[in-house]
Amino acid sequence: MAKYLLLKHYRGAPAPVNNVPMDQWEPEEVTAHIQYMNDFAAKLETTGEYVDGQALSPEGTFVRYDGEGRPPVTDGPFAETKDLIAGWMVIDVETYERAVELAGELSAAPGAGGRPIHEWLEVRPFYGEHCPTAE
Repeated sequence: MAKYLLLKHYRGAPAPVNNVPMDQWEPEEVTAHIQYMNDFAAKLETTGEYVDGQALSPEGTFVRYDGEGRPPVTDGPFAETKDLIAGWMVIDVETYERAVELAGELSAAPGAGGRPIHEWLEVRPFYGEHCPTAE
């Protein structure tokens, strides 16, 4: 088994097919999207492949160390970056191919109009994890 991080991006990834920002969705569309994500996680819990996951707000701050006895340096109230993470899910699967298969399924979460988003998800193995492939 190897752990993979599935990253959902607010921006920075290629545009999804259904590219309506979530803040423009109807409340029931947001609810349906979150329900899809929860149902997906529950399905993976039954197979033992789900580890953890969370949705994240678009607000954030970068912080770095600025020397002994000095306060941390921040970039302000929002991250100044083209790439913001919307959420993540950690899975523990047998092969890289299974990780890609699950990411593809997760990409079908509904968005505006109840249509699948077809968003791009980033699939990243944990550092030092053996990433077997199905051969």
